[in-house]
Amino acid sequence: MRAMHFADQLTQKSHSTSPISVGLDPLIEKLPDGLTKDLDGMKNFCLGILDAVQSIACCIKPQLACFELLGWEGMKLFWELCHEAKERDFLVIADGKRNDIGSTCEAYAGAYLYEGSPISALTVNPYLGSESMKPFIKRCIQNDKGIFVLVKTSNVSAGELQDLPVGDEVLYEHLAQLVAAWGGEECLSPESGLSCIGAVVGATYPEELKYLRSLMPHTPFLIPGYGIQGATAEDVRYGFHSNGTGAIVNASRSILYASSETDWKDAAKKKVEEMRKELENVSS
Repeated sequence: MRAMHFADQLTQKSHSTSPISVGLDPLIEKLPDGLTKDLDGMKNFCLGILDAVQSIACCIKPQLACFELLGWEGMKLFWELCHEAKERDFLVIADGKRNDIGSTCEAYAGAYLYEGSPISALTVNPYLGSESMKPFIKRCIQNDKGIFVLVKTSNVSAGELQDLPVGDEVLYEHLAQLVAAWGGEECLSPESGLSCIGAVVGATYPEELKYLRSLMPHTPFLIPGYGIQGATAEDVRYGFHSNGTGAIVNASRSILYASSETDWKDAAKKKVEEMRKELENVSS
């Protein structure tokens, strides 16, 4: 029996919990009081965050760089946490911004989006063009997985490349049209009307977010930049469709490090509950 289309999983889960993705970006030196500053402490911290946000957030987004930093033991922990999050009924978005050409992009797609993988979706860099996207798209269709393609990122220097003129457009506009085409009919769910090919669009550029929604009506948005980077619930409003679907909003540091003391788990839960209430006003 096949799994549910990725976009339907995302829609169903965000309705039953909230359209919140919690970025799991753990750093040993930032672990709060009461935890050992080592791999065991990092594991306990991540599991505690899963405890804190379970049944509130729909997605967990582990940042691969934080686990790669700790070598093979860190990567072992990454996969253990992905399996644990899936067991707890989270959707898991691996934030690795992967891509390459030829057999290498095939390998990246196979490593994360295989049938039975605990990973629901992967972030992907489109810089190498359509050829490099095909293996990821193929895996998404075959295995009911998703990808989120970088379109307009939330960082300050994003415009150095993403805002460059390309004929009568800028680069992120052209890229948005490519993403919409990559996520065309074969990738669409007849139930939700959304594609398994999503886009990363930063909340720190709300006017661009509104415009990009018009260019990519069937594309799920992963919206970073909420919280520490300064974006608010009002900034993400236009990432959602009128029925409250089509987007998930990510917060990482504002939740993970809501407290550096022994109440860190309660503080994280409180922060994500506050975020859910704020988003209810703009996504419903």
